[in-house]
Amino acid sequence: MDRILIHRLAVFARHGVLPEEAVLGQRFYLSLEARLDLRDAGTSDDIGATVSYADLAGLAHRIATERRFRLIEALAETIAQDALAAFPAIQSLTVRIDKPGAPVPLVLDGVAVEITRMRRG
Repeated sequence: MDRILIHRLAVFARHGVLPEEAVLGQRFYLSLEARLDLRDAGTSDDIGATVSYADLAGLAHRIATERRFRLIEALAETIAQDALAAFPAIQSLTVRIDKPGAPVPLVLDGVAVEITRMRRG
């Protein structure tokens, strides 16, 4: 299966369990891997035969910045479900949420959650 990849879309949002995260906010990075058949788009050179990566990135950005989630797992799940509903050509979608500023009292570069959801039926 072919793929459309969006790497590390930066967003500033207020996701997190701690009250300070809701007040201060922080940077997150969203990465998406949409699996779909791109043969028709490749042979026809027609945008209507694919999923616009700008539209897919815009959907993820809107969800991440207009809503608040306590868990990045919930953010990833919402992006996956909404993208599958909005873009019927996508057969499966992997969503990765990186949280580089996670409030963990250890030295680390960040934490991430990655989920994959497939179209049912």
